[in-house]
Amino acid sequence: MTSAYAIKPPDSMTSDAPSPISTTELPAAPGIAADQVRLKGDGGRLLLLLPPDTNGNRHPLGWHDLWQQLKQRLSAGERFWQPQSVVHLVAQDRLLDARQLQAIADLLGEAQLQLQRVYTSRRQTAVAAVTAGYSVEQQSPVAHLVQTAVEPGQALDEPLYLQMTLRSGVEIRHRGTVILLGDANPGSSIVADGDILVWGRLRGLAHAGANGNREGRIMALHMQPTQLRIADVVARPPETPPARYQPEVAYVGADGIRIAIATDFAKTSLSATPEAADL
Repeated sequence: MTSAYAIKPPDSMTSDAPSPISTTELPAAPGIAADQVRLKGDGGRLLLLLPPDTNGNRHPLGWHDLWQQLKQRLSAGERFWQPQSVVHLVAQDRLLDARQLQAIADLLGEAQLQLQRVYTSRRQTAVAAVTAGYSVEQQSPVAHLVQTAVEPGQALDEPLYLQMTLRSGVEIRHRGTVILLGDANPGSSIVADGDILVWGRLRGLAHAGANGNREGRIMALHMQPTQLRIADVVARPPETPPARYQPEVAYVGADGIRIAIATDFAKTSLSATPEAADL
């Protein structure tokens, strides 16, 4: 028999997830072509849209020209944003390294703007952004950064591997499995359409199967989350912590989210006996 235990749903649930972004609904500003750097107000935040790295037969905008365009946009006299506004960078398929992200953040800082979140279809850009401490949503290139529901059973993106400590305030969103080699601190969150594996301490929020798949799993060497979600099922950790921590797996059982010791869960998953299936 698996030594699984159920955990209770919270009294209330709130979501701090940003509203969807669809680049198909973001027209260029007057006099600014769609293949240039754009700024657009959107629900209290400022969207910074970079032109795609590939644009048909046209030559993509190089980094130096992109940086100069951004500098000109930010220094223009007709500023429409409030000081200290939050900026969401929509990088599309553009490859940005840590140095370039820092250069963008520095320019925004000079204009009294705060870079907070990065939307990208490039894995390298996602890793560079989250390493720098920004929230990240990495999406498939074919999605074109349009947030749409993904049907359960649809193919997931390739796993996103991160080797770092996920700091408070940082959120990772990925349409596949997220594998974190490090700790997820309180105040951080990981949202994945696939599974979540934390090779370290999970002390933030974890949401697996975010596309509605209740077969999602959350695994951690040290399971001490502020909240767990699998598909539409939500739970909080038990009030009394375990006597000692060991690798565990969270999954959806008949009575909600349950947590099992990883070794016991693996044995149960590989066995077809009625006793092993009765959690």
